[in-house]
Amino acid sequence: MSAPTDNSPEFPAGGTFPAGGTFPAGGTFPAGGTRRLVVVSGGLSQPSSTRLLADRLAQAVQRSLAPELTADVEIIELRELAQDITNNLLTGFPGPRLDAAIQSLTSADGAIMATPIFTTSYSGLFKSFIDVIDPDALTGLPVLIAATGGTERHSLALDYAMRPLFTYLHAIVAPTGVYAASGDWGADAGLVDRIDRAGSELAALMRATDRDARVRDPFALPAGFSPVGGFGAQ
Repeated sequence: MSAPTDNSPEFPAGGTFPAGGTFPAGGTFPAGGTRRLVVVSGGLSQPSSTRLLADRLAQAVQRSLAPELTADVEIIELRELAQDITNNLLTGFPGPRLDAAIQSLTSADGAIMATPIFTTSYSGLFKSFIDVIDPDALTGLPVLIAATGGTERHSLALDYAMRPLFTYLHAIVAPTGVYAASGDWGADAGLVDRIDRAGSELAALMRATDRDARVRDPFALPAGFSPVGGFGAQ
């Protein structure tokens, strides 16, 4: 799916993008409260409407957190990790890039999870990424779900596919999910309003999260660990 033309700044994949649209000198962030927001984009094309929606949502979260908090945003482009994800499914072990992405997501204060809708549900690449994560690692993580598709008829996939998935993983899912069909871009203010509302809801959840204060034992074996690799390896 081709993305509409957009002149707003894009968050750099694999990097961080502080509020205001520019990197501060020296790569450091201002003193004060900071929340880590990880954005997972399952878009397959380049450019991608899924990535565009994810960027718009991240900007809405930044606006809602300001001025008392700064959002440290990291983008994970799943299309760049497709081979690593497949290898992990086959071997049970993540490569360095995939492992870094998983660690970033599971240690975040909030996440935006965006996927294209294929055949009425999330993409296979998106679900495969979720499958290589420890099922308990997203517990308590504030999550905003988002999706794109060619027609409005697929919008219910947010509530019958994505919301149950992250509820099962014990994430805290924001009430408003955002679906953008091809006709939504530039059509009216409806999509903008949904983006702003969802961003405000995720920002409120991120303000209240205590994930940074939790102590995790990095050597603890999870309940689903298998000696042959992976979680629940078959």
